[in-house]
Amino acid sequence: MHTKEEKLKAFERLLDIMDALREKCPWNAAQTMDTIRPMTEEEVYELSDTILEGDRWGTAKEIGDLLYHMVFYAKIGEEEGAFDIADSINKVCDKMVFRHPHVFGPEAGKPTSAKEIADTWELVKAKEKDGNKSVMGGIPKAMPAVLKALSMQEKARGCGFDWEKKEDVWAKVQEEVNEVSEAVADEDPDHREEEFGDLLFAAINAARLYGVDPEAALNRTCEKFRTRFNYIETETLRQGRQLKDLTLADMDALWDQAKKLGNKNGGKM
Repeated sequence: MHTKEEKLKAFERLLDIMDALREKCPWNAAQTMDTIRPMTEEEVYELSDTILEGDRWGTAKEIGDLLYHMVFYAKIGEEEGAFDIADSINKVCDKMVFRHPHVFGPEAGKPTSAKEIADTWELVKAKEKDGNKSVMGGIPKAMPAVLKALSMQEKARGCGFDWEKKEDVWAKVQEEVNEVSEAVADEDPDHREEEFGDLLFAAINAARLYGVDPEAALNRTCEKFRTRFNYIETETLRQGRQLKDLTLADMDALWDQAKKLGNKNGGKM
């Protein structure tokens, strides 16, 4: 691992490279915060993929790519006279010091637990100067729905609004299942959408309470579905047939074959 001095030198090198690119590279010079933003979103998902895959060297690479974007935004902010990278770093440092009085403040050294910190996190954040005006105010509207639901639930928990016993969530999940069953008979599509949303929100809440990342869980199921459906397609072509020629029973039989192969391979199909 690198020393602190080596880490600082590496960051300084990145700043120097950014300065040179903005000055001498036409493409980099033409970029704005708006043009970079979609690429940043892609980089975040690429980082997430490497973490889920347990690829540590891949994660190192993607952290670098994302850090490059952060420096890029700060460089543009500096050129506009609005802020620079030091402002960004100092802001997050100030925020972390304020939010951790048990580490940096008068409460430093006082025995505390991770649960106590998590349970009061949003209340501490609410005291911040220039912070969000409401607990839910910092959640982006454009955030993917599963992550948005999880973030809302975590923030509510940080204010003490959560199930006393995690087992109690199942009554809520069943309630939502019943309401969906009633809504599907309704001719109002808006009502059906609302009730399906309530059910999904409750399922995400249950996953959270049991320590399951709902985004990772859903991605896992999606990949499992992809693998099994690819098996159906591959086997069909191997037999000299087309998917459109299969009956539902034919597809179900191939699906069951894929499941059995998956069980032999540790559930990866």
